[in-house]
Amino acid sequence: MTSRQNTRYTRRAMLRQTAAVAGSIAAPWVIPASALGKDGLIAPSNRIAIGSIGVGTMGRGHFRIFSTYPDVQLVAVCDVDPWRRNAATEVLQRAYGARQPSGQFHGFKAYTDFRDILARDDIDAVIVVTGERWHPAISVLAAQAGKDIYCEKPISLTIRQARTMAQTVRRHNRVFQTGLQQRNNPEYRKAFEMVRAGRIGKVKLAYVSASGVSPFLNLPAEPLPDGLDWNMWLGPCPEYPYNYRYHQSGQPKNVVPWSCNRAFGAGAMTSGLVHNLDSAHAGLQKDGHGPIEITPAGVNGSPSLTFKYADGTRIVSTTRLEKGKHVIPNGWDVRTPITNFGVLFVGDRGWIYVARFGTLDAYPKHLLGKPFPKAHSVSENHRDWLDCVRTRRRPRADIEIGACSTILAHLGCIALWTGRALKWDPVKEEFLDDHEANALRSRATRAPWSV
Repeated sequence: MTSRQNTRYTRRAMLRQTAAVAGSIAAPWVIPASALGKDGLIAPSNRIAIGSIGVGTMGRGHFRIFSTYPDVQLVAVCDVDPWRRNAATEVLQRAYGARQPSGQFHGFKAYTDFRDILARDDIDAVIVVTGERWHPAISVLAAQAGKDIYCEKPISLTIRQARTMAQTVRRHNRVFQTGLQQRNNPEYRKAFEMVRAGRIGKVKLAYVSASGVSPFLNLPAEPLPDGLDWNMWLGPCPEYPYNYRYHQSGQPKNVVPWSCNRAFGAGAMTSGLVHNLDSAHAGLQKDGHGPIEITPAGVNGSPSLTFKYADGTRIVSTTRLEKGKHVIPNGWDVRTPITNFGVLFVGDRGWIYVARFGTLDAYPKHLLGKPFPKAHSVSENHRDWLDCVRTRRRPRADIEIGACSTILAHLGCIALWTGRALKWDPVKEEFLDDHEANALRSRATRAPWSV
């Protein structure tokens, strides 16, 4: 905890002790075990108070999980959609109410403007689960307000925003976890360990699934749903009329519908492939590094989008390995697809393939040993962050990790948008001799949300 948080907790403890002494003198009274942290329960003053900003499909999943942790207290939710605010309130009332003798709980508040959450001194941390258009501004303001942050991927809409976010989080000494949960998923961690330990020899190649990018769209205006704050939904982005494809008011049916429009998101490259690019970086030990060349499929003889590093390492984005086009390692069945959340590490003595929900395969087979147990990755990512909030160490998907992997995805987008091979300086974070590509590292934003 920060010194400010420690001061608050000490004050709370002092108030409890004072009240207990006063009560013992004035009249007998009963203090619930939950208030004292007895019987395995954690006292309210020692719980991490969290506000959830964005409660759509992903947001609801996050706060449902956080509500199960005994050392967490969700005290606020925020969304520009009234249906989602109300639905989140009902879920939390049921979850927390079930633990109360009365069956009722009203210890949190719902907001439309996230700044109301950041202004509360009793909130220690925030979950940022909006669209990526909002991630930079909310995260920067949260760090400045002294809040620790869990932010969904991609952390930004541009390269420049990602770097500003990392600098701000470090400046204010905040604990920042990116929603790149594969970093904490057991099967991925095992795969990373095996690759790093040299179990498949020298590894200079990783395959990840293929993804596309989104165009700019000009969809027709539709009637604005009652209560939806569309101006706040747009936030830093240019003004667009409301359309159901951008925001499914009420019960959401898709995870990232806005990503169909490049104005709000870059498409599957940043909303999905960023997971696999991050995992490739983790196994190849490229954290903090970037490629020096990015080549789209069909350019300079490249069969697939390829990221090349200074030491010759390559990350290749393709759904299937094709003879005559890709390096196909011994023992790999070309009919096997590289799944949406899969990574194939190729070494000079074998390969390791990892994907979600317990998928871990290798060649030679004896490398695996016992079958790997299936596990849920999101909760491990949450637990890592919560532990770091208390210890002040950096999580496995720290802000620098999130920035590096998000920038990598943005580099892929820019290569596809320009349609040419690009040379990149990973230290200066700029393209070499390419004005058009460099201009795509940032974009104008609406006041007052510039980052």
